Amino acid sequence: MNFSLSLLSDPETVHLLLTGLSVTLRLFLGALVCGFAIALLLTAIHLIPSRIVRAMIGLYVEYHRNVPTVVQIMVWYFGMPEVLPKALKMWINQGNSEFSFALIALSLNVSAYYYEDIRSGIKAIAGTQLEAARAVGLSSVQALRFVVLPQAVRIAVPPIINRSLILFKDTSLAMVIGVTELTYQVKRIENITFQTFQIFMISTALYLTISLLIALLGAHIARRYPANFKR
Repeated sequence: MNFSLSLLSDPETVHLLLTGLSVTLRLFLGALVCGFAIALLLTAIHLIPSRIVRAMIGLYVEYHRNVPTVVQIMVWYFGMPEVLPKALKMWINQGNSEFSFALIALSLNVSAYYYEDIRSGIKAIAGTQLEAARAVGLSSVQALRFVVLPQAVRIAVPPIINRSLILFKDTSLAMVIGVTELTYQVKRIENITFQTFQIFMISTALYLTISLLIALLGAHIARRYPANFKR
């Protein structure tokens, strides 16, 4: 059996790999940004002194943390369109609905983890800091935005980076609904060339390289913005 990397000399194979890698990175970055924004919104909403609101957030978090990610993706792709008006459903299907629904599912999923990481960071900050911020005239939202959140996010950097690594790997689950990301294209190449070992070794190297780059970036951010706070 030939274990060479001769596949990379084929322009069509390289094109498929680059196309899949591009989709994977767009899906990852889109879900990361949207998920973090949703997590910050949930953190702000959690300040509302309402048991109902906090219970709803709790249910949201428990669902996304305890239901398999691949199931959540399929629920959005196969289930959600069925409850939409027919006109809206047809409009969605005109575009790249597979990518859109995968992006929504991954964003919501990772937001639940980011929210818990940020909330843990907030709990690590002394309550007197919030009281001091309110004492100088800041509102609850302003105190959260300017005093608490900057420190909480710094404290939460390690678990956020770890969850981001998992998010990057979870993008491969989007292939179950036909998103042409890296794993989808790798399987397509394998079906054409029958060079299973070679193509999966190439994909392994790509995933490993990008994961290490994310980890290195996270380590740099942690050093650049250390969680220096006084309890």
